[in-house]
Amino acid sequence: MTRYVKSNLLLISAFSMFTLSVNASPDISGGVWLNYANNTTQGAKEINNGSIESEALVLYADGKFDQQLSGSYSFEWRMGPGSFTDKVNNSTNDNTTLHKGWIQFSLPDQKSLIVGKSQVPFGWKTSNFWPGDMYQAGYGDQMDVGFNLAASQPKYDYQLAYYHQDDWGRTSTDSTDDNGHWGSSSTYRKVQTFVGNLDYKLSSDQTMSLGLQRGKLQDFTNGTLSGSHFATVVGYQGQYDNSFAKAEIILANRTLPKNYAAQASTERDINTTRYAFELGRQQGNWTYYIDITAATTQTKGNSTGMITAYAPGLKYDYGPGWIYAEYLSQDGYFGRDGDIAKTDFSALYLTIDAYF
Repeated sequence: MTRYVKSNLLLISAFSMFTLSVNASPDISGGVWLNYANNTTQGAKEINNGSIESEALVLYADGKFDQQLSGSYSFEWRMGPGSFTDKVNNSTNDNTTLHKGWIQFSLPDQKSLIVGKSQVPFGWKTSNFWPGDMYQAGYGDQMDVGFNLAASQPKYDYQLAYYHQDDWGRTSTDSTDDNGHWGSSSTYRKVQTFVGNLDYKLSSDQTMSLGLQRGKLQDFTNGTLSGSHFATVVGYQGQYDNSFAKAEIILANRTLPKNYAAQASTERDINTTRYAFELGRQQGNWTYYIDITAATTQTKGNSTGMITAYAPGLKYDYGPGWIYAEYLSQDGYFGRDGDIAKTDFSALYLTIDAYF
């Protein structure tokens, strides 16, 4: 029996057991997507004017409790090359992954407790689907495994969370959508992370946010917890009729594990500043947007100046899914150690998805 079949049998069994335990009928749904990509790296263009690739099948199970406990649950299983997972560094060692899997318990006073792999409350996510979070780089679309206590009040919302690790398993460093910005299964990974986030409502359509996270780094070269990470974000989100605007600044620090840093001959203390902006407008079934990010490094010995990236795009809601057209251009990147370097990369992406 292949690992692929085993993974899916385990998923089906888990869904069945959970459904029986809550006596509720989950909302089972799915989706597919595929993408056309035409990349230019360091001036070298793709043969055949790009390729159609990154196909994926996605299964969802969502529902609510109907017994004494009040709450809900949500699972998302992805299969295929377009699963946004790193098979070298994930828990399945192939192109399958449980992107999210959480159970939410409702508590008194507009509070809830989320248990499992869920969205880390830190800053905001971009509207653009394919180019990714650019220089949010591991602090944008984070999906980690742990606990999140969330509360909603008339003027503010807050979340207090603890994430034991950034994916399932003992060595996985794959947060699925973060584009490989947290070590690897042979170097280090993010663990024991505490997160606090506050969203203050300036008005019904404008919000200021402050987020903090601090945790440890697990060194796979000698099995110790000898590194740490810290980040803070200040952000803004505003809705102006059919237009929207977002902005944030992220200060990030990593003290890489001592033994790993010595073996890799790299600086241990990594310090960066990231800036992110998004502007967009929705008109009927169309949404137009542009994401602009920039980053600088304060790491000793790294003379890279400011790097910039931008991704204009549009998406069309045609009913069962969306069609995306996006362009990405960047003159730098973030490595797995969390520091920046220069590059020259651009790409055109055309994506279509459908859900059932």
